[in-house]
Amino acid sequence: MIQVTNLTKKYGNHVAVDNLSFTVEKGQIYGFLGPNGAGKSTTMNIITGYLAATSGTVIINGKDIQKEPEEAKKCVGYLPELPPLYMDMTVEEYLRFVAELKKVPKADRASQVSEVMEMTRITDKKERLIKNLSKGYKQRVGFAQAILGFPEVIILDEPTVGLDPKQIIEVRDLIKKLGEEHTVILSSHILSEVSAVCDHIMIISHGQLVASDSPEGLQKIMSDSPRLEISVKGEKDKVQKVLGAVAGVQSVESDGVDEEGCEKYIVVADGDTDPREDVFYACADNRLPITGMKYNRKSLEDIFLELTGGEQAVEEALMENEGQSEEESQPEEKEEK
Repeated sequence: MIQVTNLTKKYGNHVAVDNLSFTVEKGQIYGFLGPNGAGKSTTMNIITGYLAATSGTVIINGKDIQKEPEEAKKCVGYLPELPPLYMDMTVEEYLRFVAELKKVPKADRASQVSEVMEMTRITDKKERLIKNLSKGYKQRVGFAQAILGFPEVIILDEPTVGLDPKQIIEVRDLIKKLGEEHTVILSSHILSEVSAVCDHIMIISHGQLVASDSPEGLQKIMSDSPRLEISVKGEKDKVQKVLGAVAGVQSVESDGVDEEGCEKYIVVADGDTDPREDVFYACADNRLPITGMKYNRKSLEDIFLELTGGEQAVEEALMENEGQSEEESQPEEKEEK
């Protein structure tokens, strides 16, 4: 559906997107994940034709976005981080205007506008001025304009920014519904959002793709052997012997003493083995009371921080792009005023 090859975007000496390549298959929800300043929005803007790349190609459904922009853009619906709304229009007026801009056949405009309003549950707001809507409903209007024309690909850039928890859940449900009939690319830095709705995750850092797989696949690839932290009352040699004899356990290491004076141990298990039950029964059979147990496996957040260089790299990316972000936001702020 989408083929991105060797995509690069430079702003002077700053490289926002660095030789990026990936493929988007039809009929899935893709999560485009990365820290602020990683190049997500820039990549989205290039795919949609809003920005020109410094080098590289973007092919959408066989059409080059630079050589055949009009044909390529017909395949894409786009919801930027700030929805492109006309505040003094009513919801219905705005969507009819968007339908005309998208060259939806005149005979189909009314029915399509009604359908997308129904899909996004804004039909009862169709006579309201957009400026009088809540942020959540404004976001729904933004979704509706992206869906109009029923393009094969829907691209959403940070669709839940600024929404309250209830609105976030509603937007996630809408994204899942869109994924039933469209290919969806969801840009975000919110890990829970991506893991909740996406079939496939691409992680970008400093403009480069550092991982691409399903959420489960990423966890499997990046996970070390599971670790069990356990506190046990009893003679150290006996405890280590009992724990070491449990099926699937690779090693047992002493890890000091906890607050209650019990010896702590690190138990490392094979691959996908979860040794907690066997460890419990082995200790119980040998009258070795367990006073604490904690099972550690890498979360999506751990994988994200590891692949993007950790919290320090995230902070550096924010500082590096602060000036550029301010410049890009200036015109928008002036227009709102």
